[in-house]
Order: sequence, then structure tokens, then C-alpha cells
Amino acid sequence: MTKISILGCGWLGLPLAKRLIEKGNSVNGSTTSENKLPILKDTGVNPFLVALESESVSESIIDFLAESEILIIDIPPKLRAVNPDSEKKTFVEKIQNLIPFIEKSSVKKVLFVSSTSVYGDQNDLITQETNPNPETESGKQLLLAENILQKNENFETTILRFGGLIGEDRHPVKFLAGKENLENADAPVNLIHQNDCISIIEEILNQSKWNEVFNAVAPFHPTREEYYTQKAKEQNLILPKFSAEKSNIRKVISSDKIENNLNYQFQLENY
Repeated sequence: MTKISILGCGWLGLPLAKRLIEKGNSVNGSTTSENKLPILKDTGVNPFLVALESESVSESIIDFLAESEILIIDIPPKLRAVNPDSEKKTFVEKIQNLIPFIEKSSVKKVLFVSSTSVYGDQNDLITQETNPNPETESGKQLLLAENILQKNENFETTILRFGGLIGEDRHPVKFLAGKENLENADAPVNLIHQNDCISIIEEILNQSKWNEVFNAVAPFHPTREEYYTQKAKEQNLILPKFSAEKSNIRKVISSDKIENNLNYQFQLENY
């Protein structure tokens, strides 16, 4: 049995915890909401209230990491303040404040859930060898956090960069339905389903793939217009209408390394 700590038991972290427990692992899970502690406990997770701030970390972080060999960090950078400048570097500072606690703990392996937003919108086939060039503030901070973790010699870090996240209760078409003059009609989609996210993380742990960087996007890249129009029809939603203006975005994220290195097959029926 492996003891694993998941920092951030939200949309992805909680079902991931369930899967890992089903496979015989012991899981510590964190939340920032006291109301969610009973939910975590009911699923078999050892629940912890952990607040990761830019200037401090909850004292509970010590017990949260205690005796764990693996730490999975799944907390998104929240950069939606009224004054964006006030939020700059906040996420990076949170990771920096977390580092000393990891160093003093039993954790030897870290899996950091990142995003393909670190690549920006380069008009190329994107692989792990592509130099990141983030355009958004969240992408920039994720890349800085990746570097901080990877450079630390006290533990091994694998970076997992997910594309756009979808699942039964989460799909962009719900927000696009009925909207008009949407941009980038011919830009390819780069999506990944929650089920694939969980299975890929499970394979990384099972196969001990550490000190690696993986892009994780389904090998399925129709245009935005094709994909979201079809999904709106399937869900009986008002069809979105796209602008006829051509897009200069041709970014396609390759997951060849996931498929070849992990011998992983995506569950494309979910898409």
C-alpha cells in the first residue's frame, strides 16, 4: 500500500482519490472548505483543511504530508482579482511556501498538474520538446511553478500538462450554446476527459514515471465550429454561431509521449 497526499480534492482530485483508494492506496486529501471535509471522509479520504496562501501555509500541512511518499498537486492558479497586478506571482509564492514543508516530509515524488496554456497559441504541432511561451498570466505562473518544483533535488517531479478539461458535468458547449460571432471557428480543439486524466495519473504512478513532462490531450482535433456545433446538437442546445473570419490559431497538442511512453490508449468514446 502506498500513502499518497492530494493537494486539492476538487473536480479532478476527489474522483482521483476515489480511484486510488479503490486500488488499495491510502490517501490524504486537502480542501479549503470546511463543509467538504465530511464529503472527503465519506469517500475514504483522510481529510485535511489546508490553506495555501502567498505568505503562509496552514499548520495542518505537516500532518497532511506525514508518511506520504507521493504528493499530487492539483490546485489551479486563481488570478481573477479586480486588480490583476495584485495577484501576480501569488500562485508562484504559494508553491514556494509549500516547498520547505515537502523537503521536511517523507515525500519523495511529486506530480504537478499543469496546463498546456504554458505553450501559448503557437501555430505548430506542440510536443514536450516545444519551448513554452505562455501568453496568459496563469500560464506564466504555472510555468514558473513547474520550474521551481523540477529544480528541487530533494524530490523527483513529473509535470502533467492537461488540455481543456471536460466531463459529464463539465463541458464548454454549455457556455457557448446560443452565442453568436464566436471567434476561432477553424482552430483545432485540444481537450481531455476527466476519465483519461485519472487513468493517466494512475499509469504514471503505477509505472513510476518520474522526472518527466507529459502533454495530455486526446488525439482528436476537429475545429471548434465542427466540434461544438455537433455537441450542441447532441445535447439539444441552441447552436453556437461562429464568425466567418479565419483564425490564425493552428495549435495542436501532441500526446504521442503519453501513448508511447505509457502505452496508454485514450477513451475516445467519451468525447
